[in-house]
Amino acid sequence: MFKLKENHTTVKTEVLAGFTTFFTMVYIVIVNPIILKDAGVPFDQVFTATIIATVIGTLWMALAANYPIAIAPGMGMNAYFAYSVVGTNGITYETAFSAVFVAGIIFVVLSLTSFRKVLIEAIPENLKHGITAGIGLFIAFIGMRQAGMIVSHPSNLVALGDLHSPTVLFALLGLTVTLILMALRVHGALFLGMIITAVVAFFTGHLSFDQGFVQMPSLPDGLIISNPFTAFTDVWQHMLFPVVFSFLMVTIFDTTGTMIGVAQQAGLMKDNKMPRARQALLADSVAATAGSMFGTTPTSAYIESSAGVAAGGRTGLTTVTVAILFIVAAFFGPLVSAVSGLSSITAPALIIVGSLMMGAIAKIKWDEIDEAFPAFLIILSMPLTSSIATGIALGFISYPILKVVTGKWRVVHPLVYVFAVLFFYQLAFLPH
Repeated sequence: MFKLKENHTTVKTEVLAGFTTFFTMVYIVIVNPIILKDAGVPFDQVFTATIIATVIGTLWMALAANYPIAIAPGMGMNAYFAYSVVGTNGITYETAFSAVFVAGIIFVVLSLTSFRKVLIEAIPENLKHGITAGIGLFIAFIGMRQAGMIVSHPSNLVALGDLHSPTVLFALLGLTVTLILMALRVHGALFLGMIITAVVAFFTGHLSFDQGFVQMPSLPDGLIISNPFTAFTDVWQHMLFPVVFSFLMVTIFDTTGTMIGVAQQAGLMKDNKMPRARQALLADSVAATAGSMFGTTPTSAYIESSAGVAAGGRTGLTTVTVAILFIVAAFFGPLVSAVSGLSSITAPALIIVGSLMMGAIAKIKWDEIDEAFPAFLIILSMPLTSSIATGIALGFISYPILKVVTGKWRVVHPLVYVFAVLFFYQLAFLPH
């Protein structure tokens, strides 16, 4: 089924690779509930929904596409959901999940058609890099704020926090330990950094496990999206089209880039093309749609899968192993809940993941102002406006303007002009 001999691998190698991938990405079951809790979503709901979406997407990737690429709720989109969509639009998290659901349905449709390829090719590369870097800066900012490393200031907006507070000290400890582990190329460094910080917090009396360690998984809210028609109606009534577009664009770019990168690393690309690409893309789009119904934000292919590939993973057996381990993790909700109660344990993961995403700025053509400034505007505005959608909008508006005035309007895809007009209308005439 997994064609182990054809891919020059063994059951033992694939299983070990699955364990490696799992420990590099399991931090999401801690970080995701923490972020979405700020939007009002119950912890148990997000915890279980995160695992459901991860298992659905990862198993689909394993059984339909036979790739060692894991799927889970993406970093960045969860922060956008909590702090921009729910935080500034004055809507409930149930309504916001309607936008995630609609984006997921559109993603499924695009994954089944050739339009998705056209859409990806239409967006300028520098805007894609700017979006990735901007989200990275945004979530790093959120991590520092959650840990108290930076605080609000009446004049300068932000200022350095109290470096003597236990929360900040734990965050600095976790950041230092995790960075050392990463520098030493230890697999699962993000997760191990959390564990070490939690152990220190426990023995210093700042962390307790009053609720025990194990319990049956639960969904306090049940199905958040039970009627698809209601979801589409919510998007229409609350004018959440820019939100849907933002979820869709970031998910498409992030997933596609990660899948191609991991497939290249594993030597699975053929003639510069990714075999079974449609099945692989459906894994993400179906998981995103299902995840929104249970209570989590859009999923994405995880770059942490490259750790499993480095350990020898070449087939879907690697991702079957990952899915099984996440199912086991579902029974440790109280343990994860206790750890997530101390934000400084998870803040280093946000900061470090943000720094890794910032690497995209190296690919921007900084010597060409008509290419560089729109990307710079995206990067700058996302954290300063606390809105990924606003950053994307400003980039899409400024890019065609600069191309037109420099006489390069022909290089701009017609779809970009359409997006620019829509984004301008949204910023100028709609609430945001």
